[in-house]
Amino acid sequence: MTDLHRLSIRELSEGLKQAQFSSRELTEHYLKRIAKIDPKVKSYVTVTAEQALIEADAADVALKSGHAHALAGIPLAHKDIFCTQGIKTTAGSKMLDNFISPYDATVVAKAKAAGLVTLGKVNMDEFAMGSTSESSYFGATGNPWALDHVPGGSSGGSAAAVAADLAPIATGTDTGGSIRQPASFCGLTGLKPTYGRVSRFGMIAYASSLDQGGPMARSAEDCAYLMNVIAGHDAKDSTSVNKEVDDYVANLNGTAVKGLRIGIPKQYFNVAGLDADVKARVEESLKKLEEMGAILVEIDLNMTEAYVPTYYLIAPAEASSNLSRFDGVRYGYRCENPVDLMDLYKRSRSEGFGAEVQRRILIGTYALSAGYYDAYYVKAQKVRRLIQQDFLKAFENVDVIAAPSAPTTAYKIGANLSPTEMYLGDIYTLAVNLAGLPAINAPVGFDKDSLPVGLQLIGNYWSESQLLSIVHQYQQNTDWHTKRAAIAEENA
Repeated sequence: MTDLHRLSIRELSEGLKQAQFSSRELTEHYLKRIAKIDPKVKSYVTVTAEQALIEADAADVALKSGHAHALAGIPLAHKDIFCTQGIKTTAGSKMLDNFISPYDATVVAKAKAAGLVTLGKVNMDEFAMGSTSESSYFGATGNPWALDHVPGGSSGGSAAAVAADLAPIATGTDTGGSIRQPASFCGLTGLKPTYGRVSRFGMIAYASSLDQGGPMARSAEDCAYLMNVIAGHDAKDSTSVNKEVDDYVANLNGTAVKGLRIGIPKQYFNVAGLDADVKARVEESLKKLEEMGAILVEIDLNMTEAYVPTYYLIAPAEASSNLSRFDGVRYGYRCENPVDLMDLYKRSRSEGFGAEVQRRILIGTYALSAGYYDAYYVKAQKVRRLIQQDFLKAFENVDVIAAPSAPTTAYKIGANLSPTEMYLGDIYTLAVNLAGLPAINAPVGFDKDSLPVGLQLIGNYWSESQLLSIVHQYQQNTDWHTKRAAIAEENA
């Protein structure tokens, strides 16, 4: 019973069904690990121990009845951007430090309906704006592979919790790489689904046309299990697409790697900041896929230089609009003793938002202001369409596109990258969100400092099954996804 955290989701599901252990025992096992190990990692903002045990007991009753969902009784962690009824939902911000949601996000509601057990809410960059998880009001989370390094962002707490074996699976969100980049930094598998595949209802908005929820886990198989729960149409979300959902687990061997055409964009492998170790590990993983029968095809993605400027006009513009609701009037942080309404607005927002969020709100407000709207925002939307067309043209000749997930491995905490340096670190992930495409990160080795490296595979619309299948088969032939950080090997 001391190594339950080493089991895959499939093994946990089978163990629970065969009564080798109960959901209560499994949940207590994780809660003990969180109590002992998380003070070093700092991945959790809120641990819901009491509620978790109630949910575990309910799952045990369902399991005994023989009519339980495949994931009933399995614990998970939710990124603290998903509203959870009766539990604090902060989005990593002082602005929402006192916000208790009156309802569940659809992703949370679906997880509950399947009998999954919520261990708690995990840390993130404030309002999902950042690539390091350092902008959180609750402080930085450590990378389990090297605690003085960042776990990536904005879903850094989700990545760190899974990588330290403080949760077997976690939810994340991806607006410009916020599932794939922390998965890369922490040696995990993370899937960003097609825009509209997973409901955004109850997910605190950063940039509404870019945000998408998805699973983070050790393997593609584990991600597939969680996707089976959270994917699907939701009438409460106007951006949710009413399209039949695959059985992602059943399709894990559904895509033949033999004959699969993988596009290699030459522009991606000539980026100035691409670390030599990252490039080498990614190329080795592509060589492995080639040995498995895939065909590597060099392609052109001519809009690469436009990714960062386009994203950092559109995303802040939408953030400026979305975050205008946090004004100190209805809920969230309110400044003390305002002299009038204008003082209430100004001080509540300047005291409640951190520096990075304020920076993006200001950029976005400027881009949307009279006289600049056409010159910046409208032009960025036109370029966005060209980026999308660039990918669609590439997909006429290839099945998937390969790239690094990030140009480097994890940065040191407190590296104090300039905003420009941080934004350029998102070069490989932003375009996927601008085009609304699905993409997945798979761990493919380590750099010279023993920090994980990730391979990103980008698919055409609605090809989540294909991406999970390719990575699953790669993981049947490699063992990178089974490697564990030293802190994950500790027993509670």
